[in-house]
Amino acid sequence: MTIFEELLRRHPELTASVRRTLERRVRRWRAVHGPEQEVIFAQRQPPGRMGLSDFTAANDLGIIVAGEPLPHLLYHFRLPYSGFEHADVVLGGESFSALSSGLQQALWTLGGAPEEHRTDSLSAAFRNLDQAAQEDLTQRYQQLCQHYRMRPTRNNPGVAHENGSVESAHGHLKRALDQALLLRGSRQFDDPHAYRRFLAELVARRNARHRARIDAERAVLQPLPEHRVQDFEIERVRVTSHGGFTLRKVFYSLPSRLIGHSLRVHLFADRLQLFLGASALMTLPRGKPHADGRRGHVVNYHHLIHALRRKPMALLHLVYRDQLFPRHAYRRTFDALLDALDERHACRRMVGLLALAHDQGCEAALAEHLEHLLAAGRLPDPAALRQRFRPAAAALPQVSIRAGSLADYDQLLDHPDQLGACQAGAA
Repeated sequence: MTIFEELLRRHPELTASVRRTLERRVRRWRAVHGPEQEVIFAQRQPPGRMGLSDFTAANDLGIIVAGEPLPHLLYHFRLPYSGFEHADVVLGGESFSALSSGLQQALWTLGGAPEEHRTDSLSAAFRNLDQAAQEDLTQRYQQLCQHYRMRPTRNNPGVAHENGSVESAHGHLKRALDQALLLRGSRQFDDPHAYRRFLAELVARRNARHRARIDAERAVLQPLPEHRVQDFEIERVRVTSHGGFTLRKVFYSLPSRLIGHSLRVHLFADRLQLFLGASALMTLPRGKPHADGRRGHVVNYHHLIHALRRKPMALLHLVYRDQLFPRHAYRRTFDALLDALDERHACRRMVGLLALAHDQGCEAALAEHLEHLLAAGRLPDPAALRQRFRPAAAALPQVSIRAGSLADYDQLLDHPDQLGACQAGAA
């Protein structure tokens, strides 16, 4: 463009139509006299030598889980010789936990380990970590590879083609996944586990095409160790008066009875396991912060409904109000209540609906009924809904207990031989 603009300045008679001609001539000149360019050398990979790992964004697939878009990555492992691949859904972003979990699952599915394992620079996993944490992460990655007798290597930052055998396969995998979703006729799944099963079935079909080469490579892989290594990180958190704790810029809600307690957290790629001392408490899905750096929220209304009953107006300006609603129908209902009622009555009625879903275990059925009411332009009536979703009397079991007579014990005392037989039978 600099040459083109200078030509127009020197020769005003020229027009913009000469630009294409100039571009062709400059390109031809560079081919003869220009600088040398980087050459990518095609490699022949012997069987069993190398395995490759990488992460790829999958938001463009448009996956919907429980009515909400699922922002996620795919962990992708591949053997360049045979074409064996393994993929897993990653919800918490790139991390050592996600790499460790995905890699070990791939190796145990394969039944062996290659001599070398290559990743990218893991820059996303190192982001926002101090120097000590980065060194610890590097050491843990080396120990992971050492456990499986693999030599750890990394390609240079910004040089994606060094990991090309898996980088190029990302596109093939995501196109195949997109086509499979089209054939399925829906991108909606009930939960992340259903989506993971769908992905695993697709990858298994793709591996079946290369079964002969995979079997040949499997024969020369290194044997696996006796057990896996720890694929989670351990953190300590304290439950605050806000009814939860914050970890890695994500707030997690908990039952209020845990306020003030210190918990041990096993941080996996997709979940958190919580322990109070040696006792396992619960498992929570792992969240992630927003792309703009704002804190993320993983909130369960069952944990907070008891406190909201006492303070319903807290719902109005609650920081994580949208995440509190278990389904989209509840969020739409609250918006409709705010439009039709004053804030106090809208909050009280919405908390009553959440309490009804909690008490009667009718979250899905109530959400469906709320959708029908909203479509008809009607507001929910708490009294009518409590009547509609109350447990049926016939569903309660009828238990009849016949109390024993004290005279039966007197008869035993009158016949010591029968009492001795009863004691012997009990022994």
